[in-house]
Amino acid sequence: MHFDHVGLNVGDLEAQAAWYEKALGLRRTHPFTVPPIEMTGIFLIDGNGIAIELVHRPNNQAGMDAPNPAVAALTRGWGHICLRVDDVDALYAQLITAGAESAMAPQESPEPGVRFAWVRDPEGNLIEFHDRKTPVI
Repeated sequence: MHFDHVGLNVGDLEAQAAWYEKALGLRRTHPFTVPPIEMTGIFLIDGNGIAIELVHRPNNQAGMDAPNPAVAALTRGWGHICLRVDDVDALYAQLITAGAESAMAPQESPEPGVRFAWVRDPEGNLIEFHDRKTPVI
């Protein structure tokens, strides 16, 4: 078993899709609608198995709006997505340039030998990324 994709409910589908395309170099595929509940969505993918599903329904409400991972951990439920990357500092700079807000600047992780950072996308969703070289154990 493995994760298929991560889903994010968003307020502005087009703006968020454009941001993830620009910021992470993802490409759009599989737009969809679910007419009975007025839901629209789109998948954003890369060539390495990353798939983010953005979903929108009219009149949706903002949920958790945590400024950083410490505050997010005070609310039960989904708190963030995490990406494994080769260069934490380079991706951090790239995302900040693309309009992300810093939630935790690049630094050494509590896990020895791992560097990590956190940002918030334009709607406040937390994104963690780290450079762990081995599977989680």
